[in-house]
Amino acid sequence: MTPSPAPPPHPRPAAGTAETVRVTAGRRTVYLVVLVVLPLLLLAVAVPAAWGWGVGPRDVVIAVVMYLVSVFGIAVGYHRLLTHRSFRCRRPLRVALMLAGGMAVEGPVTLWAAEHRRHHKYADRDGDPHSPWRYGDGGLALLRGMAHAHVGWFYTARRRSSRGHWVPDLLADPDVRRFDAAYPAVVALSFALPAAVGGLWSMSWAGAWSALFWGGLVRYAVVHHVTWSVNSVSHTFGERPFRTRDRSSNVWWVAMLTLGEGWHNWHHVEPTCARHGVLRGQLDPSARLIRWFEQARWAYGVHWPDPDRLTARRDDRDDRDAPGV
Repeated sequence: MTPSPAPPPHPRPAAGTAETVRVTAGRRTVYLVVLVVLPLLLLAVAVPAAWGWGVGPRDVVIAVVMYLVSVFGIAVGYHRLLTHRSFRCRRPLRVALMLAGGMAVEGPVTLWAAEHRRHHKYADRDGDPHSPWRYGDGGLALLRGMAHAHVGWFYTARRRSSRGHWVPDLLADPDVRRFDAAYPAVVALSFALPAAVGGLWSMSWAGAWSALFWGGLVRYAVVHHVTWSVNSVSHTFGERPFRTRDRSSNVWWVAMLTLGEGWHNWHHVEPTCARHGVLRGQLDPSARLIRWFEQARWAYGVHWPDPDRLTARRDDRDDRDAPGV
């Protein structure tokens, strides 16, 4: 098997820096409420609300725009730009992508990137913070593992990834440090913005509250469960056309909801590649957005897939699935 190329070298962590740090019970409780319980409650409330009172076109537009901003912010900003350095870009765009990712309310970028880099090093093995195969390969053990990979690990993990070990490059960046410090304000903006737009659009408090619910709270809950499905679903089900040492898979409906992130198999072969959906028919809106940035000369140094590399890593070489661009 051809070994996967190593990602670009990161600045070395300080000698003796541990890979993980202990998490206090208080912080774990916050994770439980904000990341596990509250999104589930909001989704539970949204169903009867939509059935009983309905959701108007204004709230749909606001919610969809906020959803796209949040998911593109995670997929293009937090993930492909800052965690894997799949491309470089001008400073205003970099800051804008950080801001968009922060509005997904999935944590400061340094913590998000630290957890994800550790995931790639130990994918589906001991050390992976959120593998669905943690407890076994089938039956109740796999269901328990999927729940762990999806949301459970936020509360059960007594240790989280050390930012000093995994992301010294981001910690050395003044813009990233300022963004992390301002993260609570970004979270507030994530909910205040749709409320303000809804209120001004309708010129009413009712419009503001309705937009806050659908475009703020429900959108945040949906974004969380959509993006976390990459951890749980796309490491359990789906197709694996490329050889990897883990169980990263392609799941088309996860890819559509996550704007390309669900084409997860190639991503674990070539983490620095800016395009995840590399086969014919694999729509990757996040890669398309990066291409537009590149064409506008806002982005540069983009790592696009190498056709020879794609062919070399195929498990089942079928001409009908020729690499797409």
